[in-house]
Amino acid sequence: MRFLGKIARWFDDRLKLGPFLRETALHPVPRRSASWWYVFGSAALVLLTLQIATGVLLSLVYVPDAGQAYNSLLALDHNVAFGWFLRALHGWGADFMVAVVLVHMAQVFLFGAYKYPRELTWMGGVFLLALTLAMAFTGQVLRFDQDAYWGLGIGASIMGRVPLIGAAMVHLMLGGPIIAGAALSRFFALHVFVLPGLLAAFVGLHLLLVLKLGINEWPMPGRIVRRESYLQEYEDLLHSEGVPFFPHAVWKDLIFAAAIVAAVAGCAAILGPFGPRGVPDPSLIDASPRPDFFFLWLFAMLALLPPAIETPILLIGPPLVIGALLVLPFWAGEGEKSWRRRPVAVLSLTLIAVSLAALTHLAFHAPWSPVMDAWKAAPIPRSDLRDRSPLELKGALVLQNMQCRNCHSLGGVGGHRGPALDAVASRLTKDQLIRQVIQGGGNMPAYGKNISPAEVTALVAYLETLRPKGGPPAREAALQDIQRSKADALKR
Repeated sequence: MRFLGKIARWFDDRLKLGPFLRETALHPVPRRSASWWYVFGSAALVLLTLQIATGVLLSLVYVPDAGQAYNSLLALDHNVAFGWFLRALHGWGADFMVAVVLVHMAQVFLFGAYKYPRELTWMGGVFLLALTLAMAFTGQVLRFDQDAYWGLGIGASIMGRVPLIGAAMVHLMLGGPIIAGAALSRFFALHVFVLPGLLAAFVGLHLLLVLKLGINEWPMPGRIVRRESYLQEYEDLLHSEGVPFFPHAVWKDLIFAAAIVAAVAGCAAILGPFGPRGVPDPSLIDASPRPDFFFLWLFAMLALLPPAIETPILLIGPPLVIGALLVLPFWAGEGEKSWRRRPVAVLSLTLIAVSLAALTHLAFHAPWSPVMDAWKAAPIPRSDLRDRSPLELKGALVLQNMQCRNCHSLGGVGGHRGPALDAVASRLTKDQLIRQVIQGGGNMPAYGKNISPAEVTALVAYLETLRPKGGPPAREAALQDIQRSKADALKR
């Protein structure tokens, strides 16, 4: 012990961390705040540490290459001692971290801890939640299995709908027009370097603000927050009822964090790692591709929404939610903190929790497309095969074999996630059809890596025949629409 003490003093003489560590450990907190309701933030920090440690170990084996990523996961599961357990710890740790951060945000909201003077603390927490979700999404992509591929395709389709900059953002995210090795490399860099660095910076800022402004007091009914008097009232409370963080509060944090880590280890040992579920291949569409648990509610919402209102909700909803969270402490920065005197806050939180739970439950039953086995159940209608050339008939066979009708209907039979193909040649020109097949767009993944040039030629040749009898092709139809618009303008 004397030897360790000498080493500690040697470092302290040079780093001068002793006073800071003592101040941190002994900073006063309100006595009633040293309770089990205030342990979620420290648990999230412990889970972040677990994620970093397991992530570093996984990166020693994982290969961020489109051709080897899937096999490196199989090697971890079967060839590396306890590699499967390490993967499971990392996966379940991500789920628990998202859940704990969400509960922590809900508790802060319910206890009014976002009010003056802790506005920046709350705003930092909002960004930490967003970064945690981004870490979870990029981690799922790195599995690069069927679910990860489709999840990335859906994410790219959502980003691609952003006006003006959507296409550039998708190209930046994927490193090209299709999901391939460049996309995986970029997500590896995001998951391993960029996002952890941002998380570390925001966690440091968050902890600094907590130390400087103090832990929120227990919300008592009738104790009103007023900007002109709150700081003095808080100082008086610490003087009369304050206790040092160590040891009065820290033991609850340690016990709860240990219980969370034990739960993560238990789930990892019993339930094992997530995936991988099949080599990524857009031509082999899983009947029920699902994201990880923390995005199931979004999956259900997109699966159940009518396609016509998907884009407005996706483009308007997230900015509104994030904006509302950031504005909240300025809009309601004073007044009551106690949930007993804030029925609107309690009702809002309840509605959000019930909605997320209901959507998560529905996600286990809601298919991404209402009919995902149409290509197996019904052949292409005879009327759409009559009088076709051999090249066009080959294209019809490609359409069937590539499972395009999982998402597109033809003759009233097929999926409904994408538009019907009966009149596709009236909407898209030949060049647009080729670009859509190779590069994807909207909800459609890119097939450039999974279809040969000869198959693209045949498929597009067949698609060009799909228009109403006697109807003009897309370019002529567009010209006719322009001419009609000009004529109407002249009449006016």
